[in-house]
Amino acid sequence: MISSYFTPAEIEQYQQNGFLLIEDFLDTEEALLLQQASHNDAILQKAAMDVKDAAGRRTNLSVWNHPGDDIYGVIARSERVVNRMEQLLDDEVYHYHSKLSAKEPRVGGAWEWHQDYGYWYKNGCLLPTMASVFIAVDPATRENGCMQVLTGSHRMGRIDHHFEGEQTGADLERVELAKQRFPLFYCEMKAGTALFFDGNLLHRSDPNLSDFPRWGLICCYNTKTNDPLLPHHHPGYTPLSKLPDSTIRETGVKTASLQSQFLKQA
Repeated sequence: MISSYFTPAEIEQYQQNGFLLIEDFLDTEEALLLQQASHNDAILQKAAMDVKDAAGRRTNLSVWNHPGDDIYGVIARSERVVNRMEQLLDDEVYHYHSKLSAKEPRVGGAWEWHQDYGYWYKNGCLLPTMASVFIAVDPATRENGCMQVLTGSHRMGRIDHHFEGEQTGADLERVELAKQRFPLFYCEMKAGTALFFDGNLLHRSDPNLSDFPRWGLICCYNTKTNDPLLPHHHPGYTPLSKLPDSTIRETGVKTASLQSQFLKQA
């Protein structure tokens, strides 16, 4: 059984590189439950926003603020996730939001280079004490648009972001300079692998040109002491009730309910 905590060596690696890849974060049974639930969740898919890239390819994005008792909310509240986030951010954390990013075969779109904190700063979060975990629902490969990161780029701090079509991207001049200094890493993942990454880490992904889907569950966290100063579409500090890791299996393929509240496309 996987530990609910990082080792000191893993924390040091995260601080240096801005990310950590953890294989078998969900075991085979847990990964299959998440895959079966999400791919058959009509409510989740109906709530998806259609986000296009510069070429017109689209990614379906379902976003919600408060974790429920479905499998997505249980994973987001599991000790396996929350304890590790509190280690990385050195503070009590709360659930800022989660999203299901679905890149369908042949039509799934790209994401431009960006930092998550490039968005969140504008939401009134003054400090970059924020992080996310991407859990692969399906295998993620170069062919189907796995995430790419610039290793160590979080140490640049926040850079300016601007609208690029329907997406908000990082300043292209700074990105080009960053690409010369920070090594590019393709985060290829099998189902159940987790990528923990810093809010200031530069990352992107290519379109899905393969015959296979690339879906991922992304859970995002803020620290209690970084409560947003401005009201916006994601919540302020809300105490998070942790759940034992065993709850994931006990929940099974429980999907979103009609009471689930999803963000709507602007």
